[in-house]
Amino acid sequence: MLARKTRPPRGRTTDPVLVVGLGRFGSAVCESLVRQGVEVLAVDMDERRVQRYADEFTHTVRADATDGEAMRQLGVRDLTRAVVAIGSDIESSVLTVITLSEAGVRTIYAKAITRKHGKILRTIGATHVIYPEYVMGQRVAHMVTGGLSDYLEFEDEFAIARCYAPAETWDRPLSESAIRTRHTITVVGVKRPGEPFTYAVPETVVHRGDELVLSGRIHDVERFTALADQP
Repeated sequence: MLARKTRPPRGRTTDPVLVVGLGRFGSAVCESLVRQGVEVLAVDMDERRVQRYADEFTHTVRADATDGEAMRQLGVRDLTRAVVAIGSDIESSVLTVITLSEAGVRTIYAKAITRKHGKILRTIGATHVIYPEYVMGQRVAHMVTGGLSDYLEFEDEFAIARCYAPAETWDRPLSESAIRTRHTITVVGVKRPGEPFTYAVPETVVHRGDELVLSGRIHDVERFTALADQP
């Protein structure tokens, strides 16, 4: 078991987060956590990955996360949050979640590659299951078929999207175009080219080329963004 430690992260501090798996997904999670000032304990069986990120993450450790004793030595019982970023090796993914659950880790985010995989993870102790490829596929599909810049869908049939303002909203305040009443969605913010985002209020006037940040039920958002002006 090989460990490396970097300087403590700057900024706000919070309880450390365990991240198991330093592939593309796991390393991206670690990088984001470190930027937020969160202490990270990154674990991987591949010594090359551990060495690669030794100077970037708070702690990097070469260890088998399916080994309960190894995890006990790392002090996993003192942690409250973990991310299991193992994808293709389903057996290791499942055994790791079991190990962390039995160790008393209360909140476990686990990556799944199929719905069946995700169902198993939930059954054995994962509190949150993540489908990175599926989520990204949804986003790209919506961006390709409409005037969307970004799209995020939630499990409760709710979505947030960023799209170009349709012609019916141009040169009118939001109170007049009545998007919320006519389309059952809420305009959260407006971005004008070359300017930062601003929160939307009824008096906000939308112009051609503006981008809107929307929220609402999935089918309502999809219907409205189909009207979006193409960039």
